[in-house]
Amino acid sequence: MTSPSLVIRNGTIVDGTGGDPYDADLAVAHGKIAAIGGSIPKGTEEIDARGKLVTPGFVDVHTHYDAQATWSDRLSPSSWNGATTVLFGNCGVGFAPCHEDQHAMLINLMEGVEDIPEVVLSEGLPWNWHSFPDFLDAIAARRYDADVAAQVPHAALRVYVMGQRGADREAATEQDRGRMAELTAEGLRAGALGFSTSRTLNHRSADGKHIPTLRAEEAELTAIAHAMRETGSGWLQIVSDFKDQKDEIHLFRRLAKESGRPVTITLLQSDARPNGWRELMAEIDEANAAGLRITAQVRPRPTSVLLGLELTQNAFSGRPSYKRIAHLSFAERLALLRQPELRARILSESFEGDRRGQMIDRWDRLYPFGDPPDYEPRPEDSVAGRAAREGRVPQELAYDLMIEGNGKGMLYLPVTNFAAGNLDVVRDMLDAPNSLIGLGDGGAHVGVMCDATSTSYLLTHWTRDRKRGSLFPVSWAIKRLAADTAAAIGLGDRGVLRPGMKADINILDYDRLSLRRPEIVYDLPAGGKRLVQRTDGFEATIVSGSIVYRHGEPTGALPGRLIRGARGA
Repeated sequence: MTSPSLVIRNGTIVDGTGGDPYDADLAVAHGKIAAIGGSIPKGTEEIDARGKLVTPGFVDVHTHYDAQATWSDRLSPSSWNGATTVLFGNCGVGFAPCHEDQHAMLINLMEGVEDIPEVVLSEGLPWNWHSFPDFLDAIAARRYDADVAAQVPHAALRVYVMGQRGADREAATEQDRGRMAELTAEGLRAGALGFSTSRTLNHRSADGKHIPTLRAEEAELTAIAHAMRETGSGWLQIVSDFKDQKDEIHLFRRLAKESGRPVTITLLQSDARPNGWRELMAEIDEANAAGLRITAQVRPRPTSVLLGLELTQNAFSGRPSYKRIAHLSFAERLALLRQPELRARILSESFEGDRRGQMIDRWDRLYPFGDPPDYEPRPEDSVAGRAAREGRVPQELAYDLMIEGNGKGMLYLPVTNFAAGNLDVVRDMLDAPNSLIGLGDGGAHVGVMCDATSTSYLLTHWTRDRKRGSLFPVSWAIKRLAADTAAAIGLGDRGVLRPGMKADINILDYDRLSLRRPEIVYDLPAGGKRLVQRTDGFEATIVSGSIVYRHGEPTGALPGRLIRGARGA
């Protein structure tokens, strides 16, 4: 063996196959794993990983870094949490293809669907593309701390082809369908790893309009599916409300059959239908038994909203007296909210807002969010439960909790996957044979959540820390985060530690691995804010053999590149 560029000594290898961990040295040369075990000569650089886990880099298949990737070389917080490959362009939203007069429309849509402020997008997006291949070329010209891959977003495609008719959700003509199919094939041939669409009422533009793809007819989706069959590449990523669950899943089965490609759909537990996800999972299992490939993307914790005075929403956003000061700066609002008169007035008022916002008035579903954060709190730890123990009124306690720490206090609102007040259903979802770890949403929802840390949470909560149920083996979790997700999007060159595979590697201090409390930073274009969350215990993250992070700090190396198309093993 020639002298390796990097040798990791004395580590415990968790190779991503699901097999038992074992102790061995690992050598890297020319961006690939050169050897594991045996007599490995001294490397140009060496890392002593004694007492540490050596794992494949994680593959994050559900992100929204479409905008961030055009102005930043860092795909954080995913890259801070061991992701060495990220896939964006999910949920049918993105910025290509686009006509020049549609920039504002696509920004309006992304702002509404993914909670990225208009001013940030208007200031940050360079718009140095027109077609989807142009967009990929723009991404390919940049360098990153992780590899990036893209999908063709249905909403942008539909508006590009149909103009205002597409935005208004009119039915596509045969000519429209043909053109969308052509452009989908063009995007896949240029290197996209899939096509994404949304069929949920929750996805609206900033001005309240439904996403253009909401009621796209089967003929339109089938035309696109046929284009995918012709190119022989990519998957279909779909988010749906499943209001008509049988009809929707049968549509997705037909699309899987017509395309000959994998289909992946979002799976969540709702309070309204707490067992609906089980019925859907049974349909997915049946489809796979019939020879189709459909996966359910699941999140390792609740879909949740964080509430705070510095965030997009807080527990009193819907009170009239708060609305009157909402336009002020954070410092100005905090000063006023500390005044006893305004406090009393806000607490005396009722919530005014839409039905979804009324969840915030459920003090039994709101929880203080501490450090370290607890994503599976007990019912008695809710604002209502704590207030009862302290002999206080729940809303007064909530108000004071948010004022704490110079107004940095946060409250935690689990929205899905928490109907029973625990994560037992999430365990069942994670253990399902046709589920896939995803839905981290990195790059999106920047003022309400930070779920890109779900990768780290899977390792800490589900293999080590959970006290309310059984745990999974670490080797299982690493396989789920790396090999399974890599294979799902056609990247056979990564996700497993094996000679010849791409040298994307994490070195973990497993005993010290922990999530910190999220915090607001103002590092987006135009001084925009976002929630970020740091994780302790990542000793090193390596992409293509180059160390990009040591002890959570960037090294300056940016080996990440655009991935064009599927990769063989």
